[in-house]
Amino acid sequence: MHVLGILDGGAGEETVERCLDRLVSELGGRGRVGVVRYDATIADGLHMPETGPATGSDVTYELGADGDWLASGTGLSITEALDSLAIDCAYAVVVGVPSLDEPTVVVGDADSGVGDAEAGEMLAAVSGPGELEPDGVADELEDHEPYETLESLVRAVKRSPRAERAGAIATFTGRVRAKDSADDARTEALKFEKYDGVADRRMGEIREELEAREGVYEVRLHHRTGVVRDGEDIVFVVVLAGHRGEAFSTVEDGINRLKDEVPLFKKEITVEDEFWVHDRP
Repeated sequence: MHVLGILDGGAGEETVERCLDRLVSELGGRGRVGVVRYDATIADGLHMPETGPATGSDVTYELGADGDWLASGTGLSITEALDSLAIDCAYAVVVGVPSLDEPTVVVGDADSGVGDAEAGEMLAAVSGPGELEPDGVADELEDHEPYETLESLVRAVKRSPRAERAGAIATFTGRVRAKDSADDARTEALKFEKYDGVADRRMGEIREELEAREGVYEVRLHHRTGVVRDGEDIVFVVVLAGHRGEAFSTVEDGINRLKDEVPLFKKEITVEDEFWVHDRP
């Protein structure tokens, strides 16, 4: 699933909604779309919108004060909403979250301060729907890393045309470990950067080679880039196979080859320091 943010740079809610409708209409022609709106004045975490879903969307959530990026209230968080949408949607559009670490469109003044240091790349800044080029935004969005979860990848392999021959799905999930031992400085986050083009190409080659094995029907490899915080998932390997033996061995080989062969650069951010791991002896 590809995620796009929309921010109001002073154009006003009505203008933002008209731009949202144009973007969702374009994306809806390419796949299933979910919309998430954030409004801090909503107090109890989750509302289904009173005005109905965004035009052209398949699912719409409205999240409030208990559903912001870090909160854990009774409603969904932004992350939980995206995780839910990733299972069935090709696209998600998130409205009103300045710190969203995903590609973003600003409606209004690009220098209005609606974003911050953690915000994702700005794909466009427009004064209104007349300046918006939805097809161009959609094309650029698809060049960015997709948002994946273990559940979305498992769902993808289950859709394989060869799934009827499969008796096993094996998975691996790597996550950010806060400490190796009790005395270590706590790791707050890891930051990953890919060697542009090379990393994705090598990951695709590994996937093809693993899928060529006897009894292996589908393989999915996904490694996040950017900042991944303590306790969050980093990397997934999912294998659909005829039997558990092929599934388990292919998962193990998949994660080992990904770590050994895919050019990824890792910065560790602890409570005391930050450093690129490859620079350490």
